[in-house]
Amino acid sequence: MSKISFAGAHTALVTPFKDGTLDEVALTALIETQIQGGISGIVPVGTTGESPTLSHEEHRRVIEIAVKAADKRVLVIAGTGSNATSEAVELTIEAEKLGADAVLLVAPYYNKPSPEGLYRHFKKVADSVSIPIVLYSIPGRCGIEIPVSVVVRLVGDCPNVVAIKEAGGNVERVHQLRAALPASFQILSGDDALTFPFMAAGGVGVISVASNIIPAEVTELVQNFLKGDLAKSEEIHTLYAPLFHDLFIEPNPVPIKTALAAMGFCADDVRLPLCEMTAVNKWILLKTLEEAKII
Repeated sequence: MSKISFAGAHTALVTPFKDGTLDEVALTALIETQIQGGISGIVPVGTTGESPTLSHEEHRRVIEIAVKAADKRVLVIAGTGSNATSEAVELTIEAEKLGADAVLLVAPYYNKPSPEGLYRHFKKVADSVSIPIVLYSIPGRCGIEIPVSVVVRLVGDCPNVVAIKEAGGNVERVHQLRAALPASFQILSGDDALTFPFMAAGGVGVISVASNIIPAEVTELVQNFLKGDLAKSEEIHTLYAPLFHDLFIEPNPVPIKTALAAMGFCADDVRLPLCEMTAVNKWILLKTLEEAKII
């Protein structure tokens, strides 16, 4: 397994729909926009990509489109997590076959496994492939956090477990992970609003929702930090803080799809049980987009 650097900004891609089906043209165009904006990687079929409501064939197709559109110009980190270990194994094997550079494995949701169960789940998936694995801890969605001790065990036992997307909203946890793990292990922010403080605590970048609409700006924020220009990085962070907040005033990816629709990229269609924004929140978001000169 070749060593991959995840340092940089990676976009958690939306999955565009049109009349209830996958909009392949819009998805391909969105990926090209990301690449032209300087993004280091794309993350199809994650939370932002509405993976829970995609069929297995749609899931496979989105990864296939992403790999083809990226054409080795940026990393493709495919979401393949599930609360069923057998399904996560199946999806991960398929992503590797399709040519993804790495996979993103969310903690099993709803089941609430013990730390031992979590360890066995991730190890089973890791042992089934050689592709690099990015763990994904997001307790607000899953009901559980991946304990630091479990991450340490996995890194020791699975050579392809090389990074984590940390979306628990806790900077102290980044410090804990950084202290407990080898320097080669990479930590990515899972929250746009926390990218700057997470990087200050030892992170190397972000898997971003906001970069669907501002790829160049999120890239600039991260790259300035990586090259040591913390003042410029913080300036960008502060400038877009209201946007980072308002993209989450309703469940992701509803606001980001609303923003993309306002920019003419794709329809704002989401699949039930998600639905369109309330009129008040949509007004707030569009006002923020106008003030940031995005629309």
